[in-house]
Order: sequence, then C-alpha cells, then structure tokens
Amino acid sequence: MSPADACSPVARGCQVYEQLSKSVERVIKVAQEIAREYDQDYIGTEHVLLAITREDTGRANAVLQALKVNEFNVKAAVDRKLKKSMEDTWVFGRLPGTPHFKNAMATAIAEAQRRRSREVCNEHLLLAMSVEKGSMAEAVLEELGATPQKIRDALDRLTAGPAAAPNRPLN
Repeated sequence: MSPADACSPVARGCQVYEQLSKSVERVIKVAQEIAREYDQDYIGTEHVLLAITREDTGRANAVLQALKVNEFNVKAAVDRKLKKSMEDTWVFGRLPGTPHFKNAMATAIAEAQRRRSREVCNEHLLLAMSVEKGSMAEAVLEELGATPQKIRDALDRLTAGPAAAPNRPLN
C-alpha cells in the first residue's frame, strides 16, 4: 500500500508510517466532499487546504490563522486559480488523489517522522503542501503570504518545548 492509498478516510495505517491521525482522515474525507462541490473527480492539494481551513481545529488551522489565512481567502484564491468548469459531473465513491496530493502525503509522512510524531497530523500535511512545487495549495499559500518558512516558524512557536523539532527545511 502506498502512502497515497493510506489516505482513505477509513485507513488506519500505512506501510511507510504507523498511523494517520483521525484529524487527517477527517480532513481527507472533507476534501473529497469539497472536490465534489467543485464537480471534480480527483482530490487535489487545493481541496485538502480548503478542508483544513473548514474542518481542522488543531495546529494546522492555528498556524494558518496566525498567518491570516482562512477558509474565505483560500476559497477565493482557489476559485481564481481553478477557473472551474461548468460541466455537470457526477462522481461517486472514493476519489483518486493527484500526483501532487500523493507527493504531499509522502512528504507529510517524512515530516511526521522528522518531528518524532507518532502519527501524521494536519500540520505535517500543511507543511508538505507548502513545499509541493507546482501544486495548487503551494500556489494559494504563497499568494496569501503563507510561505513554507512562515508556516514552519508558526508551527514551531505552537509546539515550542523540549520535543520541538529544529527549524529545518522539509526538502
């Protein structure tokens, strides 16, 4: 099973890492719903970013709020970038992830390991999406001034303490 396959909202683990947190599973489920709202038949990083701003009550959303990034300005930026098609598309079942989404999940797993976390959490996913070059989430975060360094710094401030990871780039 690849890290991307482990992103099903019902997944309990993956080969590369022990466990996705319940909050990541919930965010991915909401991302599927958001993709359907956009009449899209895939989950992209933009859907995951929107899901974090809509549903997450943890560190990832706290970091975004500290950087003045919220559901409304993310949605506006995504809408501008997507230039959504007006076609009627009906999609049922689990949606496939884009290559950027799959890469971000793999990077999130590595980030969770680097930060010595027992599970992959939304903050790891947020950090991973911020460095996934060419992804919609990376472009939206950059447009809104939430650079990878600012996200790392805000997360490090939230998790300051003996277990806080040093401020190093993801890639």
